[in-house]
Amino acid sequence: MVKDYRLQVATVATLLGLVACSTMKEPDSQNIAGVPPSGTVALNELFAAGYGGGKGTLTYNGTTYPFLLASAVLGPGGAEKVRASGEVYRLNQLTDFNGRYTQWSGRAGLSGSGAGDLWLENNSGVIMHLSGETQGFLLSLGKEEVVVRLDH
Repeated sequence: MVKDYRLQVATVATLLGLVACSTMKEPDSQNIAGVPPSGTVALNELFAAGYGGGKGTLTYNGTTYPFLLASAVLGPGGAEKVRASGEVYRLNQLTDFNGRYTQWSGRAGLSGSGAGDLWLENNSGVIMHLSGETQGFLLSLGKEEVVVRLDH
């Protein structure tokens, strides 16, 4: 029992340290100033206990592609349903859409139901700017990640 407690304390301390030390800045409108959208995206996602999954569609060069997503938040999580859509920027080739997208706000907090705005960027520099509705609540330490994989 004592070992379990120590492991939990060490894990929480490590996660808090990562949050405090990061200098990552989430993408915003300045990152896409003057850049036309490459396509559009729509998605549905369900979170439970900090982990989520869902499906979406990417419209790129006049063709619609389905994709799957898996996500996680740094923190305890919660239960939340997300429905969002928006533009995709800096997508030069279809394969660049796959990957891990990160939003790093650096702010811990509890989000509740309502409308929201989300900026995500992957390792290839592709940016998604999403607007949507959430139902439920989610407690995060300021970092959300979504792994996207085209389903074709």
